[in-house]
Amino acid sequence: MQLDDKRFLVAGTGKSGVAAVSLLSKKVKAMDGKGAGIIVLEGNGSLSREEVLSRFPPGTGFKLVIGEADDGILDTVDIAVISPGVPIDSPLVLKLKAKRIPVWGEIELAYVCGKGKVFAITGTNGKTTTTALTGEIMKTYFDDVYVVGNIGMPYTEYAADMGDESVTVAEISSFQLETIHSFKPVASAILNITPDHLDRHHTMECYIDTKARIAMNQEPGDICVLNYEDAYLRKIAGSINADVFWFSSGHILEQGIWLEEGDIIYCGRDGRRTRVCSIHDMKLLGKHNYENVMAATALAIHAGVPMDCIRKAIKGFNAVEHRIEFVREVNGVKYYNDSKGTNPDAAIKAVEAMVTKTVVIGGGYDKQASYGEWIASFGDKVKCLVLIGATADKIADAALSAGFQNIIKASSLEDAVKISSREAGEGEAVLLSPACASWGMFKNYEERGRLFKEYVNSLPE
Repeated sequence: MQLDDKRFLVAGTGKSGVAAVSLLSKKVKAMDGKGAGIIVLEGNGSLSREEVLSRFPPGTGFKLVIGEADDGILDTVDIAVISPGVPIDSPLVLKLKAKRIPVWGEIELAYVCGKGKVFAITGTNGKTTTTALTGEIMKTYFDDVYVVGNIGMPYTEYAADMGDESVTVAEISSFQLETIHSFKPVASAILNITPDHLDRHHTMECYIDTKARIAMNQEPGDICVLNYEDAYLRKIAGSINADVFWFSSGHILEQGIWLEEGDIIYCGRDGRRTRVCSIHDMKLLGKHNYENVMAATALAIHAGVPMDCIRKAIKGFNAVEHRIEFVREVNGVKYYNDSKGTNPDAAIKAVEAMVTKTVVIGGGYDKQASYGEWIASFGDKVKCLVLIGATADKIADAALSAGFQNIIKASSLEDAVKISSREAGEGEAVLLSPACASWGMFKNYEERGRLFKEYVNSLPE
């Protein structure tokens, strides 16, 4: 699509908004008679012009609007680009749609501007680990690899540098999938679907449909990698136009990739089985991580990466920061940072990965999740639950209803670390796996995880 004659509105001045403006500034001309070709909208009317402008590189050309955009401004816009944090049912987006102005997100903009082959990964949990591992595998074989998206590197930041031989591995959230239109990866993966972000998507049906959008433009010959253990994915598989390729941690498949007696086995259309590796060769913990490895392997095989390269990358891959990340052993207690466990299903997987008695730190922003299944996963493994944040009372009530009584409420994350260090004994573990988002107490899960590590590293021997 030709963009240089279009007039863009970019809503949001966070990391993705700044990257979108930077990309557009290379693609869009100043338009005679209409002013700049880019209008930036910052909806927080309490921010000063200087504060907003300081977020952008010096010399970036655009017209800045703080507060609300009136009809006079919107009527000059050809395409709007919204940040993932802007809901598609917000007044701004509804007004844009009423005016028949196309609403793009970062992913759509980057895809239109970028080149090369795209491998896209979504799912409720495991996206970051799978994306990072897939990227590492691709780098063993291809010269020009970009790992972008929800993993923390805006796709738009790199799109202008991509060429025909580029390989892009993109982590895509449900928020980002809401605003794709032409986005078409050569291979996609949906790792799993469990209840999450229902405060945004409202119903499970809407959430499932949004996740499935990652494959909506794919065709036969493209590949969509799905988790056979996920009932939602088995249900929607028939509606996917791409060739479905299954992975499974619980079943031996006629064709696909699966876990069998501690080995990961791959079988393609030719019916020939290949042993990828043993789970004992990995540095990753837990069945969910074995599933992540299987999904990454399937994507890499479809890209043409030789098996020797895949094995080497898997064996050398360490856990992603904030995802069951070993922090330190203090007085015989091992501390793990799973700040990215922002929903109950992710927190369940973290508990399952622990191999000793564990003190769990949980709680945070309320995304309208239920916590019964998380509490039920504790079994005899979790000896104490330390709670923080807005959901502390809600989680405590769920735990007491399930018969789990060793609950302590902390005033802060630092207080929770101190309490946990007293509750955990030698040979045991402390796990930060909140089952909740970080908002309200922290900027994001990364800040929560970094502070957890800081507090752990300050504990005395």
